[in-house]
Amino acid sequence: MGKASRVWSFVKYLSIAIAVFVILFPPYIIVVNAFKTSEEFFAKTAIALPDSFLHIDNFIQAFKKANMPIAFGNTLFIVGVTLLLNILIGSAFCYAVGRFQFKFKGMLVGLFLFATIIPQITTQVVNYKTIQMLGLTNNLMGPVLLYVGADILQIYIFLQFIRNIPYELDESAMLEGASLFRVFRSIIFPLLGPATATIVILKTISIYNDMFVPYLYLPRPEHVVVSTSLMRFFSINSGDWQMISSAILIIMIPTAILYLFLQKYIFAGVTSGAVK
Repeated sequence: MGKASRVWSFVKYLSIAIAVFVILFPPYIIVVNAFKTSEEFFAKTAIALPDSFLHIDNFIQAFKKANMPIAFGNTLFIVGVTLLLNILIGSAFCYAVGRFQFKFKGMLVGLFLFATIIPQITTQVVNYKTIQMLGLTNNLMGPVLLYVGADILQIYIFLQFIRNIPYELDESAMLEGASLFRVFRSIIFPLLGPATATIVILKTISIYNDMFVPYLYLPRPEHVVVSTSLMRFFSINSGDWQMISSAILIIMIPTAILYLFLQKYIFAGVTSGAVK
C-alpha cells in the first residue's frame, strides 16, 4: 500500500469517526443527564456519567408534568387515522393511474409533481383559512386532513409497485368474474405490502416529529401531542435540564425503536421501487 493510499484511508476513517461523534454525542448528553439528580447536574459536567442509571424519578415527573399520556394518545390517534386514509386513498389513486388510460392522466400526475416545488410556507395562510372554514381548528381531524394531503413520495412508491405487477393477474381475476374493486382488494393491495410498510414507517416518523402543524392548529392543552408537549414542558422547566433530558428521552424512544426494528423495510421498499 502506497503512502497516498494510507493517507486516503486515514482521511476516510477520520471522517467516519467525526461523523459518528457528531451523530452520537447529542444523544449521549441527553442520556447521561436524564439520570442525574439536580444536585449531580450542577455538581458535574454535562458529559460526566451519573452516579446511577437506576434513578428514574426524572422520568416519572417528566411523564406526569408534560401530559405524556394525553400527548401520546392524541399523537396515536392522528397517526392512525392519517395512515388509514393515506394508504386507502393513495393506493386506490395509484391503482387507477397505473392501470387505466384516461384523458389528462399525465397532467394529473404532473400536478402532484408540480405541488412538490411550491414552498409550503407560501400555502400556510390558505391552508389555515381552509381548516378554519371547515371548523377543524382545535380539532384533531384538522392536522389529519393536512397530513392526508398530496404526498408525492407515497404516490411514487405505490405507482412503481403497481406498474410492475403483471396485468395478467387482473385479467385472470376478471375472467373469473371479479370486479375492479375485488381485483384491487384481493390482488393488488396485498402485493403492495412492502410499499405500504415503507409508507407507514416514513409517514409515522414525519408526523411524530412535526411540531408546526400541531402548534398552529391545536393550541388547547387537551389537544397536545408529543412535540408540543415537549415544547411547553421546556418553556415551564427551562432551568431543570435533567428533567428536560428525561422528557426528550421518553419521546425519542418510540421512534428509535421503530427505526431500529423496521429500517430494513424502508430501504427495501424505496430501493425496490427505484429498481422496478
